Amino acid sequence: MDINLDKQINDAIMEMAKNPQNAEGYHKLADLYLQQENYDKVMSVLESLLAIHPNDLSALIGMGTMWFYERDFRKSLSYYNKALEINPKNYLIYYNIGNVFAEWKNFPKALFYYNRAIDLNSTNPEIYNAIALLYADNEEYIESKAYYEKALSLDPENLTALIDMGNVCFKIFDYQTALELYKKVFVLNPDNKVVAICIGNTLTLMKEREQAYNYFEKALKMEGDNYKAYICYAIALSEFKEYNMAEAMYKKAIELNPKEKNAYLLLANLYTNYNRIDLAMDLYKEALRVVPNDAETYMLLGNAHYLDGDIQKAIASYRSSIDIEPENDEHRLVYIQVLDEYIKQKTEN
Repeated sequence: MDINLDKQINDAIMEMAKNPQNAEGYHKLADLYLQQENYDKVMSVLESLLAIHPNDLSALIGMGTMWFYERDFRKSLSYYNKALEINPKNYLIYYNIGNVFAEWKNFPKALFYYNRAIDLNSTNPEIYNAIALLYADNEEYIESKAYYEKALSLDPENLTALIDMGNVCFKIFDYQTALELYKKVFVLNPDNKVVAICIGNTLTLMKEREQAYNYFEKALKMEGDNYKAYICYAIALSEFKEYNMAEAMYKKAIELNPKEKNAYLLLANLYTNYNRIDLAMDLYKEALRVVPNDAETYMLLGNAHYLDGDIQKAIASYRSSIDIEPENDEHRLVYIQVLDEYIKQKTEN
């Protein structure tokens, strides 16, 4: 408990009691609760302020932001729209409204509000980052990269832009640029576990085995959850055909977090690749115990049954997958093809 912060809060409450019409007292108290991460009290204070001063711009933006993080985007938007009525020249309001529409996956409206924010403040890199992320989410990676470049022209050490542009370059197979960007982040933030893993993944695809391993080892020594590090290291080991080590690494991931399905599936896929179907099926079934209604796992289990020569069980697994995701055309196509094959076999016999 921060005794000093508690004292400041008590003092602020006393000040408000003496002068309940003073908006600054409410803002001060809300900021102190924000430092304390007591978001319910932040909202309570701002609501009290708006009851007295309904047009307080900072309080309206603050309430919009609080509801945004509560993921009640309709309430968030209602506060931002009220703020916009009071001050239609505030770039932050347009930026925040853009964030709401981005969450709703409404690309045109999000882009409209972000561009309006740029009209009012063309030197803020975070707006360009937001537009870049919007394009990336829409799988328009060239446009996304251009906006990250603009953000970096304004702030060359902007970690968000460096990491996210690295991710975009990775997706468009520009591994050299991705690596350069990730390494810039690593220089600025050498304890960044996620970036160390990203560097390892990139070096793996560039066939730089020893360097890739080196970054995975660095990631494993950093603070934080090692589940993703184990999995990415295992994938790299598989890429370089070190299957026994990859198997051991997947097992470490499973031991670390037995309630996550990914390591089960990836190790099962590894077993399938070198024809250890029985072990693969055991792991797919274990993954289904962890996440019972997962269409992907049923498909993979069906594939394993098919490779094992048991078409009836394969069809049953595929059907379970379709029952969970009836709109998945890829899964449905596999099911129909295998079912047709089974019917043809029965007819011929």
